[in-house]
Amino acid sequence: MTTLAPESAASGPAPLLETVVLRDERALDALAAEWDELQDRSPGATPFQSHAWLSSWWHSYGRPGRLRLVTVRRHDRLIAVAPLHRDGAALRPLGGEITDFHDVLLDGEHLDEAAGALAAALAAELRGPWARLDLGEVRADAALHHLAPHWPRTLRRLPGSLVQHLPGVPMEELLTRLPGRTAQRTKVKLRKLAAAGIEVRTVLPGEAPEAVDRMLALHALQWRDRGATPEHMRDRFATHLRAAATSMAATDRATLREYRLDGRLIACDLQLQGPTLTALYVYGVHPEARERVDIAGMLFGEALAHTVAAGRAELSLLRGNEPYKQRWRPDPAHNERVLLGSRPAVAAVAMAACASGRVKGFARERMPWLASVRSWRRVLAHRLSGGTQSDS
Repeated sequence: MTTLAPESAASGPAPLLETVVLRDERALDALAAEWDELQDRSPGATPFQSHAWLSSWWHSYGRPGRLRLVTVRRHDRLIAVAPLHRDGAALRPLGGEITDFHDVLLDGEHLDEAAGALAAALAAELRGPWARLDLGEVRADAALHHLAPHWPRTLRRLPGSLVQHLPGVPMEELLTRLPGRTAQRTKVKLRKLAAAGIEVRTVLPGEAPEAVDRMLALHALQWRDRGATPEHMRDRFATHLRAAATSMAATDRATLREYRLDGRLIACDLQLQGPTLTALYVYGVHPEARERVDIAGMLFGEALAHTVAAGRAELSLLRGNEPYKQRWRPDPAHNERVLLGSRPAVAAVAMAACASGRVKGFARERMPWLASVRSWRRVLAHRLSGGTQSDS
């Protein structure tokens, strides 16, 4: 625990700041209410910074003894949180690879003060020549960037994932972004979709665990033999998503929807919601439904309508460059990987990342057939296993 109470001759004693590094998951659970209040005040906060998302991730993926939750209080009010875990010499963000945006939380009403105190606390926690803080998916408007002027050591930014988003505007306005023929075809598809009689139901928070199971079952069915994300098929992901969706739905930080046609469940999706954006995180669709309705139009239409109704400015399509996203002409952006720590540690990690990027770029340019080989290996592994689990 560290307390800071700097003096000022002009204004008298400055407000007392207290920084604490918590290592007990019970302390993490106890912060839920004031954590979410801080999230609502933090610049650039996304749904992935909500307490429910990160707490449920820790309970599903975390390892005992590795939690490092750095907190800053001002007159006992929580003004900064860095949700981290120890991984060897590195501190990494809670949320891991299944989280599209990593960040810290800073109180916008005391932004510079909170950033300075959190930077000092993090620097003190990074001990040893190879210690570093490594956040892999940081948005351009993330609160983390406010730490830079206060950081006493080396800071390095590297390219991160491609992310895409749409403005939170009505569908009629969104269609003006599309080329004439594409817009016309989309309008025809949307009219057919409206006439199909699809029933859309918002799942109640208490029903979320069962709805998540139905969604993931459809997700596995739609990606069978097609090589999607392996983590989405694992029990720990389902456990995390059940808990996160239940708590986030109860506080308007998530919406689960189910779609029925002729009384039959054809699709489910999970939309996450932050102070300024919504994000279509994961969905499941019965393969046969694609032959009857415009699935992309259905899912994006509902997500966009919810975004507009809530007054949020952005519908994030998250990471990736899948063809179904390009139909809507989304705006591209790039996350950054942000490294903070000692000079040798940051330099070594940056060199390794750049070398890995060059190797991958060479492989994509000179050996494009590798992607096909990997895809066929996944299909073959699935079939050899008896087809009991999708390798998506």
